[in-house]
Amino acid sequence: MPYRAPLSDYRFLFDQVLDLTQVTATERFAEATPDMIEAILTEAGRMCEEILAPLQRNGDLTPAKLENGVVRTSPGFADGYRAIADGGWVSMGADPEHGGMGLPMALVSAVNEMMGAACLSLQLNPLMTQGQIEALEHHASDAIKETYLPKLISGEWCGTMNLTEPQAGSDVGALNTKAVANGDGSYAVTGQKIYISWGDNDFTGNVCHLVLARLPDAAPGTKGISLFLVPKYLPDEDGNPGRANDLKVVSLEHKMGLHGSPTAVMQYDGATGWLIGEENDGMRAMFTMMNNARLGVGIQGLSVAEGAYQHALAYAQERKQGRVPVSGGTGTIIDHADVRRMLMTMKADIFAVRAIALACAVSIDMKTATGDAEWGARAALLTPIVKAFGTDTGIAVAEMGVQVHGGMGYIEETGAAQYSRDVRVTAIYEGTNGIQAMDLVGRKMMDGGEAAFRLMDEIETVAERTRKTLPDLAEPVWEAAETLRETIEWMVAQTDMNNRFAGAVPFLKGFARVLGAHFHLMAAEAEGGDGPRSKLARFYIKRMLPEYAGALAHAREGTEGLYALDIDELVA
Repeated sequence: MPYRAPLSDYRFLFDQVLDLTQVTATERFAEATPDMIEAILTEAGRMCEEILAPLQRNGDLTPAKLENGVVRTSPGFADGYRAIADGGWVSMGADPEHGGMGLPMALVSAVNEMMGAACLSLQLNPLMTQGQIEALEHHASDAIKETYLPKLISGEWCGTMNLTEPQAGSDVGALNTKAVANGDGSYAVTGQKIYISWGDNDFTGNVCHLVLARLPDAAPGTKGISLFLVPKYLPDEDGNPGRANDLKVVSLEHKMGLHGSPTAVMQYDGATGWLIGEENDGMRAMFTMMNNARLGVGIQGLSVAEGAYQHALAYAQERKQGRVPVSGGTGTIIDHADVRRMLMTMKADIFAVRAIALACAVSIDMKTATGDAEWGARAALLTPIVKAFGTDTGIAVAEMGVQVHGGMGYIEETGAAQYSRDVRVTAIYEGTNGIQAMDLVGRKMMDGGEAAFRLMDEIETVAERTRKTLPDLAEPVWEAAETLRETIEWMVAQTDMNNRFAGAVPFLKGFARVLGAHFHLMAAEAEGGDGPRSKLARFYIKRMLPEYAGALAHAREGTEGLYALDIDELVA
């Protein structure tokens, strides 16, 4: 499917809204010069447009399959992966000590978005590897780092994470996989894991699995979980793939979408693995990878939204149907008010998600570069919002894309439905969006709401600053921020966590709406209030921002009425 990388949006956000120069001014990221950033965005965009985008339909129409225990990937995926690896796109954020480029997460996120918009099924592979690289950098022994990181960073090998078991989904602490010491520093890992994205392939020299397992006599629940690196092939003395490990792909899931990405059931039968981090501290090590992945999955939602929008826009500019309702129109359905409403909604929400996601990435970069705890708190606060709002937006935009196509959207040959099918899982994996919302009102409010209040202060400062120049936009944003501040205060005051959880999802949605308006307002200010971004900001703030009021009112209801119907009445 044709795809055009949105390079102008990245440039505008980095230069005019998010101030990427605060990142590149640090010693840690000083090598990320404007010329380097421009070259990376341009080259990555070209690869996505010319090499990855043509693979999108291949993955859907010719899925990965398991033949005699061997995973066969979709046509062209091997070449597409090699272009990703050879271009250094897997290793952008990795430590230069082991061959990485050491670039800011903001830039990594932009490139990941482009890859996901071009071909989400294939992009999921390097995303998993990037997360594993970060986990090993933080928690692995020097020996493990020396053996595995160079090959993961080069893309010669790839990585996965293995959490879920049939009886242990969101409740990871219920897992049964066991690990027993072999007496030589390694462990024998036995158990079955499900939903393993890219559990195997036919184009990398090794597949390295990070597996959560329980040591003998470990405590129940998450406190007794350890993390192990279990490769498909055991490295020999030279660090090259040696004999096959005692693991296998039992089957590949038949899924609603993402057909090109093999989702495996993995069986470990005394497979040799090595402890990562400390015993019984596996969740902390795994969360290093998962937090990276949650930002990445939110960006996957954005990726699909961008792809679906471009697909729908192209169709709307070609399809003729009905009388043209505007003088001097094109004669196609893009002239119709409802189609224009959908396209404007799609474009406005894409900008909002992109800004929030890149703001989260900038916060991660500033924490990495400075060690400032406030930047870390900002990144932690924004991560569940990016994951949930980004994927919810991806689903909504993909659905609107089908609607723009009308009857042809329901016909598979147009490719519109693939976006909707592919993106649906992003609201489920890496922690369901309900769990993200619970994390936002729970763990992320354990500071008494301090990080959230600091963000409210910044939003209101911008609104105050623009009241004279953009009064029609600034006033609604200021009022929305005040209502959000009051709702945060209400959340923090709740000692019954179920009261918070009952309204967590609408709270996150309302929070995201206000954040989106904030960044649209900043875009309009940067543009001077008169231009395409300002017009888009007016659409968002006047037509979409008002949703915050209903969402936050819902959030403040807590459990009131939520359990009013007993189970028999629900059934009736």
